[in-house]
Amino acid sequence: MPTILTFTANLLAETTYTFNAWEEGKTQRASDEFFQVGGKGINVSKMLTRLNSSTRAICFPGGEIGKRCDAWFKERNFPIKAFPTEGETRSGAVIRAPARKETTYLGLDSSVSLESVQACATYLETQNLDTVLAICGVVQRWDSEVWEPLRDLCKNWLSKRPLAVDCYGPALSWLVAYPLSLVKINRVEFAGLMDCEGIPSDDQMTILLQRAKEKWPVKEWVVTDGPNKIWSICENMEINSVTPPATDEVSPVGSGDVFFAGLLYSLFENKSHLKQAIQFALPLAAANAASGGIADFDLASLDAP
Repeated sequence: MPTILTFTANLLAETTYTFNAWEEGKTQRASDEFFQVGGKGINVSKMLTRLNSSTRAICFPGGEIGKRCDAWFKERNFPIKAFPTEGETRSGAVIRAPARKETTYLGLDSSVSLESVQACATYLETQNLDTVLAICGVVQRWDSEVWEPLRDLCKNWLSKRPLAVDCYGPALSWLVAYPLSLVKINRVEFAGLMDCEGIPSDDQMTILLQRAKEKWPVKEWVVTDGPNKIWSICENMEINSVTPPATDEVSPVGSGDVFFAGLLYSLFENKSHLKQAIQFALPLAAANAASGGIADFDLASLDAP
């Protein structure tokens, strides 16, 4: 069984507050709150753990907030490989109230040191050849010298091992120039990567996916759009689209990460075709959207191992 390493550069210490009522400009008192550690890679490893996958979440906790994250990981025996850094870990808040859309507030990005990144790259160099690396979420200040050890590591990694990404911004623009195993991206980000004016229509998606395959050496692409059609193109240029199952949405937070975890599990552990992997991942994401947490829904009701 391969180990799937998830990479989170911008760890998140997140508190969710629930209000019975909410009105702008007034002091609000929560009726409930809970704390969890997030960041896309953390969420992906959380779902992979629930699928009994061998996974470790690489992250960079720092400062007093980072210590709280460490305690949260230890309490849950969460599978992490941490590289402590001097900068403070990012904090955030999720606000929930009846008849209002859930809103997330994010603090300042974490500051990761060059020494921590170098230690991470050294660790990754020692991994087995069947290890999968998944780079998840934003990598803040990707073009800076801080991340040079990781950029070098990615080049070497791709000559021996699978690399999948669910990221955006400068990191994605840099990474797609290399033979990645998989890029999972949402439709808005895909439009930006392809220099589109506006969000591409369904008719345009086929052309754009073909163009992406011709332009970059990425083996397979998956483009998501919330509850709307998911588009994909395989290594053999086969293009497919599928509509996610309808669900009574409670919170969309983390559903894309759960979907990515399902893809990774199905592709690299079950050795499935991309179309099958998408079908496997879709009910997981739908179940997550219908729950209030992230990757903590009832698996027993799903056709998942």
